[in-house]
Amino acid sequence: MKLNVAAVPNLAGMMAAEITAGENAVTKAVGDAGTSLKTAWRAQITGAGLGQRLARTIRSELYPKGQPSLNAAALVWSQAPVVVGAHDTGPLIRSQNGFWLAIPTAAAGKSARGGRITPGEWERRRGLRLRFVYRRNGPSLLVAEGRLNTRGVGVASRSKTGRGLTTVPIFLLVPQVKLRKRLDLARDAKVAQERIAGAIVANWVARFTS
Repeated sequence: MKLNVAAVPNLAGMMAAEITAGENAVTKAVGDAGTSLKTAWRAQITGAGLGQRLARTIRSELYPKGQPSLNAAALVWSQAPVVVGAHDTGPLIRSQNGFWLAIPTAAAGKSARGGRITPGEWERRRGLRLRFVYRRNGPSLLVAEGRLNTRGVGVASRSKTGRGLTTVPIFLLVPQVKLRKRLDLARDAKVAQERIAGAIVANWVARFTS
């Protein structure tokens, strides 16, 4: 008598293993895409001369956290969305009160917070009054009667006789300004999205060759 013995595969186990492999493949592909996009956006920002500080506001997160999933998703965002978005779209900026935008000159110096100084802050810090000068051709001005220090910043004159006193342009006044588009975030996002499908397949089949 002859007996033939054959192993019956565990279909449920095989299906579970494939699902696990799929979850790991999708999660890794999506996570890598998110990290790659974060790196690309940061490189764009520094390449546009906007500085490391703004670049570091770009963050990424993978969901669900701490576990693989076929529905994995990556979120890439900026903690300074208004600033980054403005450089990405190049909007037309107008004064909120409908009058002038005050653009500081080099003589205005920096704000105490490190950004652009406003006319009100400048007057408080320098102890000088700004005077409006209308110009028919070109931007109008806010000027101060003072002097330039060794750093080229307008300050009050120390002379009691008025020696060295000069009219220093502190702010340019314009009704609106068109911010130059310096970023193209959608371009890098599209590249990252297009790579996901191929990465999922590569990750999924890699277990057979490893």
